[in-house]
Amino acid sequence: MASLRTLVPVLALVFVLFSFCEAKDILVGGSENAWKIPSNSSDSLNQWAMKKRFKVGDFLIWKYDGKVDSVLQVTKENYESCNTSKPIKEYKDGNNTKMELDKSGPFYFISGAAGHCQKGQKLQVVVMSEKHWDHDNPPVGSPTQATAPAPAKTNANPAHAQRGGCFLALASLLGVAFAFAFAFV
Repeated sequence: MASLRTLVPVLALVFVLFSFCEAKDILVGGSENAWKIPSNSSDSLNQWAMKKRFKVGDFLIWKYDGKVDSVLQVTKENYESCNTSKPIKEYKDGNNTKMELDKSGPFYFISGAAGHCQKGQKLQVVVMSEKHWDHDNPPVGSPTQATAPAPAKTNANPAHAQRGGCFLALASLLGVAFAFAFAFV
């Protein structure tokens, strides 16, 4: 009976830790149709992004009318100048736009609709590396002032490496819990 009392809290801990290891789907702006020209500067998507923590492996999801707008992933220079002519990637699928944040560092997005970027329809997201992820402290600073750590030099996909590390840690913890619980049977 003592082993069951030990096992239940350990399993609960494992499930809580597991929830922190999983990548998340993040709706841009926190609501549908947030991908639009902001009504004022305090309503900008960058204000929303400053309050969020983005991790390698998270997915950004945009909800918008694909007939009249698009999302362009661009360089910092094209973000600042609202240059739509040379995007890194272009998304036109409206309610199905889903983009993986596959490395640490800044990501820049602007609207593909004429004149929208100049009116503030743009987004900068800073993805923190796993070693800089701090669950206890809220994000601080503006996205334009934030500096991200350089991505690790590796050939492996960092999103998969992060998930693999979490699974390995959780599997080890679970193994220890079962060994401890059944050692007293």
